[in-house]
Amino acid sequence: MEQEKENSTDQIEEIQPDSSSKRNPNPKSVHIKTPEVEVRLYRRGRGPVEAFKSRLGGWDQNQLEVGDILEKYGLKSLYAFNPEEGKRGVSIRFNAKNGRSMLPYTDGSVVYIDGEPKDSMVMPVTKVLVAVTLLTLLIAIFFKETPHWLSTSKLSNLNFPPWVLACIVIAFTRLRKRTKDVLKKFGW
Repeated sequence: MEQEKENSTDQIEEIQPDSSSKRNPNPKSVHIKTPEVEVRLYRRGRGPVEAFKSRLGGWDQNQLEVGDILEKYGLKSLYAFNPEEGKRGVSIRFNAKNGRSMLPYTDGSVVYIDGEPKDSMVMPVTKVLVAVTLLTLLIAIFFKETPHWLSTSKLSNLNFPPWVLACIVIAFTRLRKRTKDVLKKFGW
């Protein structure tokens, strides 16, 4: 009996499907084509940087996926663009929740878009660091010895590393730029 059990588990039968049970080569399913637009992307009026097809989304399949374009190409805003005149039009508004355009587009149309690149944090920080370095060098060149008023002040006893001072200057200038509108609101 044990041998029969072993033989039955060792043998696996392969069942061939009947030729009549094959699928119909012409099914009655409908293939729906996703609507697309051709996008020609410019960057600050130069280009076209990229030409690509973009699928339209939304309930009616007529909204451009603006959020995906912004993320993929590192842009902060998109504008309608007239390549003949080389001028920007109005800003392309989009829903912040789903990233789709507010205005509808038709399938197969060509859309000219001008994008504004995201601001880099490297440039402002570099400018501030260069300015602080130049000021430090100028002070070191013109003042060969410590001025009397600085040596008698309480600040002469403090020993700040230069990088801490540079970080304070950078933070102060960045906060001042960002809070300029807030101070105007409150009447300062």
